[in-house]
Amino acid sequence: MRTFFKTFFAALLALIVFALVAGGIILALITSATQPSKPDIGENGILVIDLSTEFHEQAKENTVNTFFGDPSADIPGIYDMVRMIRCAKNDASVKGIYVKANDNANGFAASEELRNALLNFKQSKKFVIAYGEAISQRAYYVANTADKIYCNPMGGVEWDGFSVNLLFLKGLLDKLEIEPQVFYAGKFKSATEPFRYTKMSDPNRLQTSIWLGDLYNGFLVQAAKARNVDTATLHQLANTDAIQTANDALKYHLVDGLRYDDGVKDELLRLSGKKKSGDINFITPGKYAAAVDFKVGGDNKIAIIYAAGDIVSGKGGEDQIGSDNFVKILRKVRLDDDVKAIVFRVNSPGGSSLASEAIWREVFLARKVKPVVVSMGDYAASGGYYISCAADSVFANPGTITGSIGVFSLIPNMQGFFNDKLGVTFDGVKTAPFADMPTASRPLTETEKKFLQASVDSIYYTFKKRVADGRKKNIDYIDSIAQGRVWTGERAINIGLVDKLGTLQNAVDCAARMAKLSSYRTKEYPEKKTLLQELMSESYNSSEKTKAVKKEVGEKQYKLLVQAKKLQELIGIPQTKLPFEIEIK
Repeated sequence: MRTFFKTFFAALLALIVFALVAGGIILALITSATQPSKPDIGENGILVIDLSTEFHEQAKENTVNTFFGDPSADIPGIYDMVRMIRCAKNDASVKGIYVKANDNANGFAASEELRNALLNFKQSKKFVIAYGEAISQRAYYVANTADKIYCNPMGGVEWDGFSVNLLFLKGLLDKLEIEPQVFYAGKFKSATEPFRYTKMSDPNRLQTSIWLGDLYNGFLVQAAKARNVDTATLHQLANTDAIQTANDALKYHLVDGLRYDDGVKDELLRLSGKKKSGDINFITPGKYAAAVDFKVGGDNKIAIIYAAGDIVSGKGGEDQIGSDNFVKILRKVRLDDDVKAIVFRVNSPGGSSLASEAIWREVFLARKVKPVVVSMGDYAASGGYYISCAADSVFANPGTITGSIGVFSLIPNMQGFFNDKLGVTFDGVKTAPFADMPTASRPLTETEKKFLQASVDSIYYTFKKRVADGRKKNIDYIDSIAQGRVWTGERAINIGLVDKLGTLQNAVDCAARMAKLSSYRTKEYPEKKTLLQELMSESYNSSEKTKAVKKEVGEKQYKLLVQAKKLQELIGIPQTKLPFEIEIK
């Protein structure tokens, strides 16, 4: 027995030592992975920008690849991309930029940021070449900044004009005997129209025609300027559907030539100064971001806070603006004396009115002690505008979707569905008349409806008051431009919702001027997690599950699942949110 215990404890000790050593090795690997050496980008490099990649507000890292020191698959944020392109402008190792222009996964505001950066890059006299097999309109919007645009001879260029198609559910709800009990404030607040109508209301059709027309006009103006063709001609090409083939695109000067991939690669080899038989030194954005210092440095700090996604109460998920998290971040930078100014980057269609109010409060408090500048991304509408309106200055891109100052609430009455379709009934006991309010198992009483509408009206008044105070306008004037109406950034500046048209960099420059900083460095929030934190986080597990579901059901079906989940989250919570998930063709 003594021998047994001696052997047992010796083995146990060896196991503990092994675990400690192995743990130390793993920790060392993780530490080295989180602090990788800079990759060598070589000479005669060509920075590749694939527009089918969605550049989020903050970088998206491939956790596994990062662990093994390969940053190629990492996706920089949109501001990172802009700064990297500016860095490449003066980088002797980069000879030019290759834009892959089949489709464009980015919104109009993000695309404008990329366009401006590419136009600035061209001042270096370095080349920009764009190529696509079948070039979408949104991809063409960025690609037309190139010195040369090439298209596959068997491909083409989409040139049909813009359209928006909206999904209406009222007919389905009628068949299912589900009554949507809707309460809203603002005649243009069309978020609840899919539940109330089978087609667009006249006010919604009017506002959609105007903002969609603004985006289309901006698209035509930029294309006309880049291709030296008047806008009337470009408009007529779309009206007559004249661009049917790649040859049509060449005939009407939308592209500079028709080439296969190998022909484009031959030109890139020549332009980069390499022999025709050599390999092209393509540099991915992820690799370039890891290789160069593209962020400015200085003694003073400007905080950039990225608020992207739906606004929700609590912590929120990876692609949401959780009020608890952002209240904490705003308070932290407000109380940090080293932070001299705040740039609040908002890219949100809105969400919970209560969560929006909580975040607005922290922006309001921050503005009292240091400059706060808002930069609007693709969206800063409804709740997205709510959390923006207290800033000292507001920047938007011309194609930003903003405004939508209105409120709605939705309570479905599913009694008919449960009773008649499923044979399910409900009964219970309550100690007060409104103890079970709100509930989907029965219709609301007239008194309950009055309560809910009064709540929506009260929130709407508060929303308008926040905007009026922040923008230094009369509340009656704000009411006249509110009503849930959606505006583009270009129009919002004329009605006082926005101060200036400009990029995120313009907003940072403004913040530096307001804080009287001659030099500064930026600190970005939410702060980047360490590799170990990322691997252990709920968001990483959620991200992996999302990838698996997308792979199984497909991108379009996944979007429908997301919309169904978002619809469920609307029920019973007053919303300051955009009408629909806007997808422009």
